[in-house]
Amino acid sequence: MLNTSFLGTEGDAPSILIVHGLFGSARNWGVIAKRLSETRHVATVDMRNHGQSFWAAPHRYPELAADLAEVIAALGGVADVVGHSMGGKAAMMLALQHPTAVRRLIVADIAPVAYDHTQQGMIDAMRSIDLSLVKTRGDADRQLAEVLPEAGVRAFLLQSLDVKAQVWRLNLDQLEADMPAILGWPEVSGTFDGSVLMLSGGESDYVLPEHRPMIKTLFPNARFAKLPGAGHWLHADRPREFEAACRAFLGA
Repeated sequence: MLNTSFLGTEGDAPSILIVHGLFGSARNWGVIAKRLSETRHVATVDMRNHGQSFWAAPHRYPELAADLAEVIAALGGVADVVGHSMGGKAAMMLALQHPTAVRRLIVADIAPVAYDHTQQGMIDAMRSIDLSLVKTRGDADRQLAEVLPEAGVRAFLLQSLDVKAQVWRLNLDQLEADMPAILGWPEVSGTFDGSVLMLSGGESDYVLPEHRPMIKTLFPNARFAKLPGAGHWLHADRPREFEAACRAFLGA
């Protein structure tokens, strides 16, 4: 089973399961998970090929959804699910393939469509580091800065670096091999008729008006909302507003 962290105490409401995006981990969601756990039981996972979870092929959405279904089975069989980016696609696939496992679904800044951008540059940047020279996180950051000028992006990636062991907690080879599947969206049948919130960053272009017909086909009860001033990493850009949106929708 996926490496899973738990916060809060179990109550009458289902647990909240938080699913991170590509190159992320459960620890990226620590602050929001802790705040949500004040009133709910919260589980955060490392997806396969990320963090402390197992490395396995393939890294595609049906398999990612099956991993999440296994976690929910251990949580009692049903959960409210929050998924960001790659995690949002995995959560959508979960809801479509295992609809009884999901009560309410929040999809953060991603649509069930194929994207034509690439994340190969991130993999190349991480591979560019000479890990044998890394004694501190600062050593790694200085090397990364030569190819990645954005400090926030470097900080995000470096959360997946085990400095002591001098290894990445990411299966870069498998993620590269399955990058077309990660950026894509497979043909899928059926619908999820439960409550869905498509929550996007106001400054992001990941969820566009032309995506709405596909979203409504698969998720007929989907609602749409934006967080002003937030980009693709909306939970990091506007954490309090993101938390408030989760509380309002999941507590309705």
